[in-house]
Amino acid sequence: MLDINYIRDNADHVQKSAENKGYNLSIAELLQIDDNRRELQKKVDALRTERNLIAAEVKQSLGKPSEELLARGKHVKSELANLEAEYKSVQSDFDARMRSIPNPAFEDVPLGGEDDSVEIKRHGGQPVGAIDHLDFATKHDWVDFERGAKAAGAKFYYLKGDLALLENAIMQFALNFLINKGAKFLTVPHMVNTRVAEGAGFAPKGDTSGNEYFIEGEDLTLIGTAEAPLTGYHADEILEENDLPLFYVGYSPCYRKEAGTYGKHARGLFRVHQFNKLEMYMYCLPEQSRDMHEKILSLEEELWQAIGIPYRVVNIAAGDLGAPAAKKYDIEYWSPADEKYRELTSCSNCTDFQARNLNIRVRCKDGSIETAHTLNGTAVSLARSLVVILENFQNEDGTLAVPEVLQQYMQNRKYI
Repeated sequence: MLDINYIRDNADHVQKSAENKGYNLSIAELLQIDDNRRELQKKVDALRTERNLIAAEVKQSLGKPSEELLARGKHVKSELANLEAEYKSVQSDFDARMRSIPNPAFEDVPLGGEDDSVEIKRHGGQPVGAIDHLDFATKHDWVDFERGAKAAGAKFYYLKGDLALLENAIMQFALNFLINKGAKFLTVPHMVNTRVAEGAGFAPKGDTSGNEYFIEGEDLTLIGTAEAPLTGYHADEILEENDLPLFYVGYSPCYRKEAGTYGKHARGLFRVHQFNKLEMYMYCLPEQSRDMHEKILSLEEELWQAIGIPYRVVNIAAGDLGAPAAKKYDIEYWSPADEKYRELTSCSNCTDFQARNLNIRVRCKDGSIETAHTLNGTAVSLARSLVVILENFQNEDGTLAVPEVLQQYMQNRKYI
């Protein structure tokens, strides 16, 4: 959520940025509603003061208030009830509109939709001729979608044998890599309440168009990423400037309906309803967040360079950004099976958007209090990471080469 004062001072910018992100809303209407809300608040406060004064006079009358005083008290009570009901309705409308406004994109974010994102660098070559990851894994009896469907439904699966061990190896390598870079490891709740889910920028409960699985009869949502519980970790807290930036890495299963992905690449393990993921998350000062965004990107690059994957980095266009992100980078790996780049990781600077929603603030050295900035980035999304390695490390004899940095987690085996 944005600060209403920021919106007032930058109304045209907020309106234009929302349109660039594909949102249909009116900042002018919001400000009119806010004016009405403020006037109603003044009237409600004035009537509450008058009600209290009347109550004090009644008390001083020692049980013998005048008819005029009683009539005035009755009138004020009725008028206050009506105004409070009106104020509640206006406040509800105001809050809903405030939640619908996305974080403005930074000035260096390209305009347009998915096809307008801008490549900013490449690493590695573009090999060709690989077997599709699902065909390769099925041939080795490493994955079973048929039994996954029997147990849970379409796009659920079992990993078996060496592929399950390889997933664990990727996770162990990435975790050790990030701990050595200063991250604090957390396991996280696999469900969050509505306030945290919405505060992190995910679909409100009851919205069937999103990716979230909601727990019926409970104020809980299964997480689609550890980003949600990591955002909620410091909700309603005041952090100390000397402790920032805070750098966490959270491990969790992730659950996604993958609604709205019709037409997108979804074969095999590339897009599934459940997968494990290691997620980076940072809290920092506002003046640190742009540098921290570049740091998270550099960590993602260093990690995947160590594994040995060719990729490119893309600056995501405004129309393809989610509501919380002011800027997002994607790392797209080269698929030698499809002979194109496909999404592997992302990292986003959400500025103060999530922190304002969840009341996460910073006490600065001068004693002032300001809203923190938050950032997130994928370290490894494990199902997709398997796709990447299955396609990029095939040998002519039908075996799979184990990336050198992963071998110590695979009983020092070089091939599987």
